Amino acid sequence: MTERTLIANRYKRNLALVAAVSILGAILATIAAFFWAGWLSLPQPNRQATVHDMGSQVMPFDLGKTTHIFEMTESGGIQQVIADDPNDETQIALIQQHIQHEVMRFSAGDFSDPSSLHGSEMPGVKELTAGAAQVKVEYAALPDGAQITFTTEDLRLITAIHRWFGAQLSDHGSDATYR
Repeated sequence: MTERTLIANRYKRNLALVAAVSILGAILATIAAFFWAGWLSLPQPNRQATVHDMGSQVMPFDLGKTTHIFEMTESGGIQQVIADDPNDETQIALIQQHIQHEVMRFSAGDFSDPSSLHGSEMPGVKELTAGAAQVKVEYAALPDGAQITFTTEDLRLITAIHRWFGAQLSDHGSDATYR
């Protein structure tokens, strides 16, 4: 090959490289512009899957082996956590231990465990924290788990309990049900 051919080939390769980098840059700039304008967004993780995966950071029992049951009542509500297998003594013991602990915290207006899992802006939590002295929170062991009964005469706090239960039902997805 002549020197002129080698220079021409090098020029063509450099030109192709510059064109490829320019095209890639234009594509990235377009994607960035769409993202910045709000026309393109990253996929959000499934909220229920996220809560399920993070549950072990707050609850010692296995969310996949238990069910949360929420019942809204005229005076507040009842929250139960039961083992899916009524013979699973390990899960039942963990549920009962955790629920006893939560009753003490909720009675004092401390809703930090559910807030750490569901978010600090969880519906009803601010009202329940502020009005804790007006809410009776009771623990009861169940053969297959445990329950918390929330009772109050304050309509604003009853509404807060119902909103809080609704948010938990939504976030827990298939790990929860209502009665």
